[in-house]
Amino acid sequence: MNLPSFLWLWKIAAWSMGLSLLAYLLLTLTGIWMWRTRNLQNVPSFLPFAGGLQGMRSLHYTIGISMVSLVLLLLLIGIVGTLGHFGSLGHSSHLAAGLIVVMLVLLSAFSATQIRARRRWARPLHIGVNIILFIGFAWVSLTGWSVVQKYLP
Repeated sequence: MNLPSFLWLWKIAAWSMGLSLLAYLLLTLTGIWMWRTRNLQNVPSFLPFAGGLQGMRSLHYTIGISMVSLVLLLLLIGIVGTLGHFGSLGHSSHLAAGLIVVMLVLLSAFSATQIRARRRWARPLHIGVNIILFIGFAWVSLTGWSVVQKYLP
């Protein structure tokens, strides 16, 4: 297939990637806020409308679900677009970077659902995976930029 028929797909991918990065930033901020609220005394509530810790946790989950959805959409777009344009996958390291990011995001989401007082392993796993995810997002962004150059006229 030719490039013009896939241009709309790459626009969706660009927006999805940008929104995924924004979601990651917002998740970092809400996660830090929850940690501070849980671990420090007399933390001022700079978001009184958020409903305290429970409201912030709900916001954190909602943003997290959005990020998982966006990353899965990016995976689908990448597979469909690459197969449609090249007829096969694996033309660059972007595939490996993307699959690793998808796995990290899914592992982060799973570990988030396991965070409880009796499961002390879940919170450190969740935080550790999200630190590694920062590197993964950087890698997939850099390799994605080189892929975008192949599609530009």
